[in-house]
This record gives sequence, structure tokens and C-alpha cells, in this order.
Amino acid sequence: MIPTFDMRCAAFSGQRLIAEGQPRDVLPAVKAATDAGEGVLVFDLTTGRPVEFDLRGDLETALARLPVAAPEPRKGPGRPKLGVTAREVTLLPRHWDWLAGQPGGASSALRKMVEAAMREAEGPDRARRAREAVYRFMTALAGDLPDYEEAVRRLFAGDRTAFEAATVDWPQGVRDTALTIAEPSWAIRPPEAG
Repeated sequence: MIPTFDMRCAAFSGQRLIAEGQPRDVLPAVKAATDAGEGVLVFDLTTGRPVEFDLRGDLETALARLPVAAPEPRKGPGRPKLGVTAREVTLLPRHWDWLAGQPGGASSALRKMVEAAMREAEGPDRARRAREAVYRFMTALAGDLPDYEEAVRRLFAGDRTAFEAATVDWPQGVRDTALTIAEPSWAIRPPEAG
């Protein structure tokens, strides 16, 4: 994954945390460790995915290649671009009849229903994404640490206390990063397996 300017990431040399923050703050430590012959892994703290820096050249050259904040879109007269995309939707005739009778028409009613469903699923979706992110991170960096399997089971069971207990003997940087990435997953318990 290519870094974005506002991403939060953590860099590890082996299982030692060497830097954490935005790419501009992390890259100098990554460059120094790499130039010293150390193997370095960098992770996005939101997705748990690896982040790749282009470290060719000196530090200033590598920093210059990092993305900068996107410019503010130009505002002018006229209707703003909403990014509307037309796609086909297949519904039964009674569904079309109901949609046609809604204020604003079928498109407006469908947009409102989708927005409501997205708001309702926001918490569980955020928790699921956090569990998947910390699992990716742990698989890459903690797979050979004590109680790794137990930590994974406790993560997907939504048991924060047992997860913390399973990771207590891990190197502090690995443990703290796993807990940071997992934080949103504790808000909602995963559904019971059945």
C-alpha cells in the first residue's frame, strides 16, 4: 500500500517499534534503519496492511516523494458535482410502485434507505474492519509470539480482557500497536457462532 499524507502508521525493525505517526514522521526512522541494514515493516494503523515507502536516494529525496495534502477543490458558480453514478436496479413491480409514490421519487427513496442502512451498520462494520486489521498486523508480526492463537481467538470473540492477557508477554511495541488497531473492535461484540 502506498502511503497517503494523513495515514497513521507504525514501523517495526523486527518486533521493535521504531516509529509511529504520519508517513512524514515515520519515514526518517525507516530510512535510517534500512540504511543500517535492518529489515523494516511498516503498517497502516487503520487497515493493518503493510505500507511501502520509496527509500531511493537521500532522506530529502525520499520525503519529497511522499504525497502531500490534496488541494482544496475549486468552488465556483453552478451545481456541485455529487458524483452520481447511474446503475441498474432490479425490483419487483410492487417495489417500483411503492418507490414511485415516495416524496422525491424512486432515486431519492432508494438513497435515503441506503443511507439509513449504512448508519445502522456503521458500528458493526467498523468493529469487523478493526478485527480484520489487527489480525493482518498480528499475522505478519506476532505469529510466532507466545499465546498468538489465544489472542486471535479472544480478538474474534470480542473479549478485550482475555486478548490483553494473551498479549501481555509480547514486546511492548507489538502489544501496544495491536491494542491500538483493535480498539474499535471492542465497541460491539461479534455475533455468536452458531
